[in-house]
Amino acid sequence: MNYSSISLCSKALLKIGASSITSFEEGTAEGEVAANLYPYIRDGLLSSYPWSFAVAQVRLGRLETAPLADYRYAYLLPSDLLRIISAGSQGRGRGVEYRVVEDKLHTDMTEVNLTYIYRPDESVFPAYFCEALINKLAFEFCIPLTESSTRAEFLSKIAEDSVSRARSIDAQQDTPGRFEDFTLVEVRK
Repeated sequence: MNYSSISLCSKALLKIGASSITSFEEGTAEGEVAANLYPYIRDGLLSSYPWSFAVAQVRLGRLETAPLADYRYAYLLPSDLLRIISAGSQGRGRGVEYRVVEDKLHTDMTEVNLTYIYRPDESVFPAYFCEALINKLAFEFCIPLTESSTRAEFLSKIAEDSVSRARSIDAQQDTPGRFEDFTLVEVRK
């Protein structure tokens, strides 16, 4: 199923007993709450975990102007960046020491490969993420639209559980992590 920001918000609104919306600009309380809260809730959930469908890699372009202190090179960060996962060099995706200053990454490396979380279009959100986002939206929409703290508390628990379940599902789509450069293992060799 293809999801959109409107369909995700409408499903969340229906969960709290409110009317669904057809547009963020329709002039209803539901439309106003959804328009104001949706982008922040979506981006917060996306950036809270390295979701497999929202991870991108890019080789950064080095800027002409060097940083003022600490590092030799500056790179412009992607405009769609929500959160950095790692930075690497020479064919690797991690291992580079860096600092983020404003919209730039500073490092001593002459080449930087960035792994980061970006904001994909809602149409590529997998069902498990949509379920978590809908439940999170329902929780966040509840107080402004229903003024029911009891219902909001109940929806908070449902949202937490569905986010946890979505993370578990997403984590199964990758090779399990392993220890690298662990000093206790090196000592035994």
